[in-house]
Amino acid sequence: MNRALISVALLTLAACGSGERAPEPGAPTVQVADALCRPTPKGRQMTGCYMTLTASGPDRLISVESPDANIVQIHESRMESNMMMMQQLRDGLPLAAGQATALEPGGHHLMLLGVKEPLVAGDTVALKLIFGSAAPVEVTATVGQPSTSEYDHAAAKSGS
Repeated sequence: MNRALISVALLTLAACGSGERAPEPGAPTVQVADALCRPTPKGRQMTGCYMTLTASGPDRLISVESPDANIVQIHESRMESNMMMMQQLRDGLPLAAGQATALEPGGHHLMLLGVKEPLVAGDTVALKLIFGSAAPVEVTATVGQPSTSEYDHAAAKSGS
């Protein structure tokens, strides 16, 4: 009996010391799919990243961190006066409950600034997404070109 009790105590201590908390039942979560960052052209230290986020409840992507870049910003591209304009979303990106939010060329996206090493197709980029309510999500994005769309030409010009 004492061995069983000691085993349970040791397993409990090991679980507590892991540093990772299991999400509480019913706690908000965000699912991430199709994470992709564009390669960096020669001599360029910034690029855009795209993915799809689906939150279990209303939430907000408030910031992003990456060891592969000095700064990661949440951006929005939109047409103004027949020109593609890009700006940082300083208050983050709202996520509606249960609805997929696409970060894509020509729309919302992440900008990696001060990329530390050139990114080539096939590489990966580590991203940590931080939300207002949900626990942070660590993502490994593949480096490659997004699928062709009507926005790719304008996005390539703007660097997103």
